[in-house]
Amino acid sequence: MPRPYPPEFRARAIALVREGRQVTQTAAHLGIHEVTLHSWLRQDDIDYGRRPGRSTSEDAELRAARRRIRQLEQELKIVKLASKWLSEEERVGPKRAHPVIDRLVDTGAPVETCCRLLGVSRQGYYRYRKRPTSATQLRRQWLTGLIREIHTASRGTYGYRRIHAELTIGMEIPCSSRLISVLMTRGAMYGLPGPTRVKRLKGVATADDLVHRKFHRLSPNELWVTDITEHPTREGKVFCAAVLDACSRKIVGWAIDSKQDSTLVVNALDMALRARKPAPGGIVHADHGVQFTSWAFTQKIRSAGLLPSFGTVGDALDNAMMESFWSSMQIELLNRKKWRTRIELANAIFEYIEVFYNRRRRHSSLGYQTPTDFDLALSKQLTSA
Repeated sequence: MPRPYPPEFRARAIALVREGRQVTQTAAHLGIHEVTLHSWLRQDDIDYGRRPGRSTSEDAELRAARRRIRQLEQELKIVKLASKWLSEEERVGPKRAHPVIDRLVDTGAPVETCCRLLGVSRQGYYRYRKRPTSATQLRRQWLTGLIREIHTASRGTYGYRRIHAELTIGMEIPCSSRLISVLMTRGAMYGLPGPTRVKRLKGVATADDLVHRKFHRLSPNELWVTDITEHPTREGKVFCAAVLDACSRKIVGWAIDSKQDSTLVVNALDMALRARKPAPGGIVHADHGVQFTSWAFTQKIRSAGLLPSFGTVGDALDNAMMESFWSSMQIELLNRKKWRTRIELANAIFEYIEVFYNRRRRHSSLGYQTPTDFDLALSKQLTSA
């Protein structure tokens, strides 16, 4: 097979001949066959309309089309073989094929072709189309609509368990979680994956830990956990400090700023103190960050009659409840887009905490209640007791 010549080389050879050089002489000087140079010249005449024929661009399109046809033929062969082998193991009957054909026809695919490829008769498909919708199908269509509304309201974060909880608890609609899972899969609706499990890290404790990873509490304000997270924008990083009540999982205090210092964590704690007015003896648990071990933060805790607590250095599991919240916010908000400005991200974090997380997001550990609903119900229960 003759070696291909770069387009620039061919263009230069043609230009030399167009300048008045002899074809034979030019071909010899360039080390190419005279016939090859003549063919380039003929093609150049065609490309510029000086001679009838198929242009270089048309030739390229034709070659590309032929390659695409070969590729499609190969793909079709693979699909047919795979379909045949799969159908031998698990028969795909009309009941499963007809809804698929509906979706294919909506995209413009011919009915006859779809039926032939899926191995069902055209007459059977048309009978299926004329058949009235059953009560079960109508209910599933209605449920799918509700599921889509809930999934959209959750910003695409809810999986089938939380949607099932919203339907059965929030709307009092009896249904099975398996059915919700099936309808979500058919409707291409999926929840966001959970956070990656954190491996235990080795560290040395340098301060008193009053929690010892036992975060569960039966009353509000017995234990608050707090931490800082950061996330980039095009303008620079945004830092958020939050205080979470271990009983209700509610964020009771937060602060957002462009720098992380003791003022950030003190402001978050101050918001929690003003909102909750905790009784003396409660615990505020954090890691060993310099912001939390600062005099300003620990003094704020003690002046409110609360007790500071610090986990092991470098061990995220010692503040696992707070890390779980950050992981949820990372998945459900922070990592879902690129943020332009600090103001844009700060507003989004505020909306996530106060509008979505506290008031709308159902929590599995709370029996799929929202933190605010759980907190209100518990407060009423404690008041009436």
